[in-house]
Amino acid sequence: MQPSSDEATRHLKRLTDGLKHAGVKLTHQRLEVCREVAGATNHPDAETVFHGVRARVPTISLDTVYRTLALLADRGLITRIGALQERMRFDANRTPHHHFVCARCGEMYDFTCETFDRLPIPADAHAFGHVQTVQVEIRGICRRCQPDRSPDQPGHQRKETP
Repeated sequence: MQPSSDEATRHLKRLTDGLKHAGVKLTHQRLEVCREVAGATNHPDAETVFHGVRARVPTISLDTVYRTLALLADRGLITRIGALQERMRFDANRTPHHHFVCARCGEMYDFTCETFDRLPIPADAHAFGHVQTVQVEIRGICRRCQPDRSPDQPGHQRKETP
C-alpha cells in the first residue's frame, strides 16, 4: 500500500527541509533514500530501502542507506520502529498513529485511534524517564496471511442445526 502522491510529497518535503535546516548536505543518494522512505507505508527496513533505491541508483551502497536512515532518525525526521533484535524499520509518517503488525509476514499497517491517543501514561512508564510519544502496536494475522476460517478456528460463526 502506497501513500497518496500528495502525502508522499509532503513526507519528502519534510524530510529534505529537515536535513537542510540541520545543515546537512542533500546529496543525490540521500535524496533518493528520503524519496524511498517518504513513498512507503510498509515501514521498510534498511535492506528494503536499499533495494528500492538501488533500482534507481545502482551505485548506492547498503552502508550509505544505513547511515542516511540513522541520520534521519537521529534528527527526529523518521521513527525507528520495533525491538532492537528485529530488523530496524523506519516510518516517515510522524503524525500520531498506531501499528498493526502481522505476526506471520511482518507487514505493518498504520491506523489511528482517538481512544489510544487518550490513554493515560502508567506511572511505571514514567519511572523509566520522560515520555515523549505513545504508539500502540497490535500484533495479529493480516488478511493476506489469514486462511479461510475453518469451523475449528476462533471467530468462525457456527450454524446451529435443528
